[in-house]
Amino acid sequence: MDPRDSAIAERLKAAPQSPGVYLFKDAKGKVLYVGKAAVLPNRLRNYFGKQENLPYKIQRMVRRAADFEWLVTDSVSEALILENTLIKHHKPPYNTRLRDDKTYPYIKIDLKEDFPLVYFTRRVENDGARYFGPFASAGSVRQTLDLLKKLFPYRSCTKVITGTDARPCLEYFIGRCVAPCTGYASKEEYREVINQVLLFLDGKTEPVLTRLNEQMERAAEELRYERAALLRDQIKAIQGVTEEQKVVSLRREDMDVVAMARAGDEAWVEVFFIRGGKLTGRDHFTMDGTEEEPPGRVLEGFVRQFYDRASFIPPEVLVEHPLEDQALVAEWLAKCRNGRVSIHVPRRGERRRLVQLVAENAVQRQRAASVKLHAGQEAQERAVRELQDALSLPRPPRRVECYDISNIQGSDSVGSMVVCQDARPQPSSYRRFKIKSVEGVDDYSMMQEMLRRRLKYLLPVLGIGGQEGDGAAQPGGKWTEVPDLVLIDGGRGHLSAVLQVFLELGISTERVPLASLAKQEEELFLPNVPESIRLPRNSPARFLVQRARDEAHRFAITFHRERRSKRQTRSALDEVKGIGPARRRFLLTRFGTVQGVKSASLEDLTTVPGVTRDLAQKLKEQL
Repeated sequence: MDPRDSAIAERLKAAPQSPGVYLFKDAKGKVLYVGKAAVLPNRLRNYFGKQENLPYKIQRMVRRAADFEWLVTDSVSEALILENTLIKHHKPPYNTRLRDDKTYPYIKIDLKEDFPLVYFTRRVENDGARYFGPFASAGSVRQTLDLLKKLFPYRSCTKVITGTDARPCLEYFIGRCVAPCTGYASKEEYREVINQVLLFLDGKTEPVLTRLNEQMERAAEELRYERAALLRDQIKAIQGVTEEQKVVSLRREDMDVVAMARAGDEAWVEVFFIRGGKLTGRDHFTMDGTEEEPPGRVLEGFVRQFYDRASFIPPEVLVEHPLEDQALVAEWLAKCRNGRVSIHVPRRGERRRLVQLVAENAVQRQRAASVKLHAGQEAQERAVRELQDALSLPRPPRRVECYDISNIQGSDSVGSMVVCQDARPQPSSYRRFKIKSVEGVDDYSMMQEMLRRRLKYLLPVLGIGGQEGDGAAQPGGKWTEVPDLVLIDGGRGHLSAVLQVFLELGISTERVPLASLAKQEEELFLPNVPESIRLPRNSPARFLVQRARDEAHRFAITFHRERRSKRQTRSALDEVKGIGPARRRFLLTRFGTVQGVKSASLEDLTTVPGVTRDLAQKLKEQL
C-alpha cells in the first residue's frame, strides 16, 4: 500500500472519530495485523506517515498490505476484547500471539452430574461445569490428574452409577475410589469428595484438611477404624504435597507472577500461581511474532490472551515489565473476574525478588529448551551426513523413502511407503498401496509393482520419456519430489528386483540412489557393490535407517490388518449392487442372517426400508 495514495487519504478521512479495531489484509484477503484504537483515524494515520518512524516489522507489514478495514466499538475496552477475539481467530503473522497449535487443555468437573467425573478436555463451554486451566500441555494436565487421583478417591470409570453393582472394582480396594457403584458411598458422600477436589484445585488445602480431620475423628468415634485409617493416609498425602509448596508470602494472598525470556521471534513466558501465599503451581507458554516488539507489548499480549481463556483470575498480577495499556487491561480483567484486579510491576522488596525469581526461571527453562532443540537438530544433521558418507551418496539424503510389503500367504497383500524428511518422519507424505497384479506369495514381484507405480511419477520430473504416473497410488495428485534415497526393507534379492524396475524405467541410481536394509544383521546393500555395509551400533545414521524401516513395517502391517478385517466382515450381501451398509444392516436386523434373507419372500424383503421390488428380485437372484 502506497502511503501517498490519494484513495488512502480519502478513506482515512472517512474513518469515524470513535474507538474500534482495524485489520490490515494482503492481496488474497488474509489478515496480516489486527490493532485497536481509541480514535480510529488518529491511529491509522501512523501507518501512512513516515515509514522510518515505524518498527521494521510493521514497515514490512505495511508493504505487504493491500487493503485495510475497521470495526467500530462503543468503547476502548470493547475494542480490546474484539481485538483479542480477532487475533485468536485469524492468527495474524504480524501480531504477538500465544502459540496455540490446537487448543489448550483444561481439567473439567461437571457439577450437574450426580457422580461427577474429573477429566481432561480441550473445549470450554458455558455449561455450568468447573474448568481449571489452561495448562501449557496435555502432559501438565495428566500430571495434575495423576496427583488428584492419588489424593482423592473419586471414580475414574464412565459407567452409569446405580448403586446396585455386586462388588466394587480394584480401585476401591486400594483406596482410590469410594465405590458409589455399589452404594458404599451415597450421592452426598461422593459429592463431598468432589468438593475437596475443587478446593484443592483452587489452592485451598487448609479447608480440605480440616474437613478430612473432622471425618476421621467421626469415623473413629463410630468405631469405623478402617475408614479412619484411609482418611488418615489421605491427610498425610495431602500434607506431603502442601509441604512441598514453597511459602512465598506471609500475607496468604492469591496472585500470579508473570515474566519472560526472549529468543528470536519467540518469547518464553513463565507463570507462577500463588494461592494463599504458597506457590501451588507453575507453567510456561510460548509467544510467537515477538520480533522487535517491546517487552511490555509482548507481556500485554500474553496477559490478554491467557486470561481471556483462564478459569481463574487472581485479584493481583505481578508482571516483569509495564504493559502498554496497563490500566485498560486491568479494567478488562476486573470485568472478567467480577471483582477488582490490580497489575503491578514491583520495584523493590519481596515482590520484586519474586518477579526476578520467575524471570530467572524463564531464562533457564528457555535455554534448556533451546539446547534440547539444537541438540536434536544437530543429531539429525549428523545422521544425514553419516548416511551420505557411508553409502557414498551424491547428495545429503534429506528425503528418504522407505518401502515394505505385508501379506499372509499372499492374501490381502499391501505395500507401504514412509518418508523421513531431514531424519524425521513426515506422516503427511506416507502412502499405502494395494497390490493388484501379483497372485500368491511373491514379495519380489509385489515390491516391483509398488516401486513401478511410485517411480512412474518421477519420469516427467527426471525428463525421461515424457511419461506420467498412472494415478493408482496417489488419487488426485502427482508425486514430484525426487527422493535422495530409496530404501527397501529386505536383502539382496529385494534390491535386485527393484533395480530391474529402475532399469526398465530408465532411472539411474546415480540420480535416485537405491539401497536395501536386511533385518537379521542390519546390513545395507547397494546396487553393484559386492560387500554389505554395517553402520556402527550407536550411529545416528543407523538409527535413521532403522527408524524408517520399522515405520514402513508398522504402516504396512496396519493397512494389511485393516484390509483383512474388512474382508472377513464382508457378507454375500456386499456383493449385491444397490445394497450399502445401511440396507445391509436393515436386512440383517430383520432376517437375522444372510440365509434368512435368502429364504425370505419377495413381499417380506420389500418391507425392509429402502428395498424396492426390483432390488428384492436382484437379491433373490444373486443369493
